[in-house]
Amino acid sequence: MPTMDHPLRHSPADTPDAAARRDGDKVSVAATKLTPSSTSYAMAKARTRWPLILHLLVLAAAEAASLSPPGPTPARWPERFHAVLFTNLTNHAMASTGPPLRITDLYYDWPRRRNLNLVRYQLAAEPLYDVEWDNGTTFYFDSSSCRTEQFPVGVLRPGWLSDGGGIYLGRRLTGGIECHVWNKGDFIVYFEDVATGRPVRWNFLDATGIEQFVMSFEVGVELEDSEWQAPAHCFPVNDDDQREEMQERRRRKSNSEHINGIDDDGLQAAKLLRKLAAVLN
Repeated sequence: MPTMDHPLRHSPADTPDAAARRDGDKVSVAATKLTPSSTSYAMAKARTRWPLILHLLVLAAAEAASLSPPGPTPARWPERFHAVLFTNLTNHAMASTGPPLRITDLYYDWPRRRNLNLVRYQLAAEPLYDVEWDNGTTFYFDSSSCRTEQFPVGVLRPGWLSDGGGIYLGRRLTGGIECHVWNKGDFIVYFEDVATGRPVRWNFLDATGIEQFVMSFEVGVELEDSEWQAPAHCFPVNDDDQREEMQERRRRKSNSEHINGIDDDGLQAAKLLRKLAAVLN
């Protein structure tokens, strides 16, 4: 009589040893999926690790920037000073049609809100006066010529650079002098002596590209009032006076053609501080 296997009895294929091997294979597969040495596990960990690393790098960069020393503070201009400036316009045709070499005596008088450039061209018989007042009026004159011009800004203030807004460019050597260098308003590059805080040079970034070099700098020097006064031929009273003035100019021709009948090109270098004040206003 044939016998029937009991439902609870293991078949030969399902012996205890086989079941153990089968269960071991399942555990092995599961362990392979979860083990730290598996590729999928490493990729999963990398995906969670990179945002953290990037975050730490950003924090480190921000901390390094905050710890870097700030640039030095520019020296404030003295309220009164006399500076001798040298300008060479040999390679700057846009700046002047006159002789390219010139020496300028700059008298800065902030308490009286005035500024004077006494421009001496090479071998010129007399200087050109550029007298600037805080109400925007500027007089350009010599002994026989005069021109008046009105600007929308006053005299450049002493704190035009020290009050902030300049971009520190680092240290540079110019003329053998180690200088701090700033850019202000993308209009001027200003060089200041590291040792003394005195201005050494300034380069203008406009179309003229004029560079001026400070040959001497005296603090507290004040020019007598008579030197600031525009001459009578700058103030014609009426049309008759204007006609007489024109006749007088023809009779008294200036010894320097670039000063007589002062033109725009010849005044570009003299207008620089006014232009700077306008840019920073």
